[in-house]
Amino acid sequence: MNHTRERALSRGQKIVLGAAAVPMVAFGGLGAVGTYSNITSVFHRSATALGVVAAGEGATLVLALTLVGLTMLGQSSPPAVRIGLWTLPAVASLTGAAVAKTVTEAVVFAVTPMAMCVSAEGMGLLARRIVVYLTGTDAEAQRRNAEVMQRLAYHRARAANHPDKKARKGSELESWKLAKKVGAGDALLGDNLVDVQRQRMTTGADAALAGMFALPVTPVTPGVTAAPAPLAVEGVDEEGVTPPVTEEGTQVTPELETVPSERVTPVTPPSEAPVTLEEIAAVAGVPTPVAGEPLSDVQLVVVLRHLRYLDDPPLSYRQAVAAFREAGFVGGEQRVRQAWGSLMSHEESGA
Repeated sequence: MNHTRERALSRGQKIVLGAAAVPMVAFGGLGAVGTYSNITSVFHRSATALGVVAAGEGATLVLALTLVGLTMLGQSSPPAVRIGLWTLPAVASLTGAAVAKTVTEAVVFAVTPMAMCVSAEGMGLLARRIVVYLTGTDAEAQRRNAEVMQRLAYHRARAANHPDKKARKGSELESWKLAKKVGAGDALLGDNLVDVQRQRMTTGADAALAGMFALPVTPVTPGVTAAPAPLAVEGVDEEGVTPPVTEEGTQVTPELETVPSERVTPVTPPSEAPVTLEEIAAVAGVPTPVAGEPLSDVQLVVVLRHLRYLDDPPLSYRQAVAAFREAGFVGGEQRVRQAWGSLMSHEESGA
């Protein structure tokens, strides 16, 4: 599958995304204004309030712009940037709660800086989704999956080769924990899995419809033709009634000349050769089934029909299945049983 697709945002999408980004920036700025007002009411100094805002909302804004810039470039963000987006607003919240004079003011001062934190996370997430949509590459998910796979490979090797039994057991348990995290949060992985299942469902539906609408296969013995129509005999009417015998018709036919026995060559009727698998497959309009390869539903019916009529009387279900396995053909028990049922239904209907 091609993961490096290129798309372009439509005009409507650009308008919606721009309208979604404006409130994020606006509310982040309002949070900074609120923090500035809160600190000023306590210290009555603008410089101190500006310092608190710069250390909290200002630093958070810098990290948010860094996150957006790296995301737009298709690169993953360092862990320090993601940690700082939550740590700095938390520090600003603790500062506001510490300088507040009452409990009510402490709650208000602590909540105000979180506006910048949420705005920064929202802008980063929006930028990331835009890049994923445009390029089909999720750098952040790739980074997480790479870390998980690296740790998983280490613990699998440690669980297999470490001399300490406890270490091997611990790595074995850690491997199963890491296995749950592989692909977590990867939107592209989910899309690809849906595509794979969609293809499998299409293939299954095609095989099912082919089995439903395939023409029944009637065994034909090569070399055997229909019996020729009887020759017309002079003097016999259309209803096949012999006219009455007259005196003129009672004359004895002269004896024919005897042919020497050495000139007579006995004619042996052609033997009835069994119908080959290739002939049945050609009549059914499917490729000739090959042992060891996956078979479609119609090919399963073709193989079972071929095996059933290899002997006289025809084989039963158990005998046909045993011959099917012995010949090396591949097919699940349920699919083989369904194919046998389809074969029997055609026979009962006189097809």
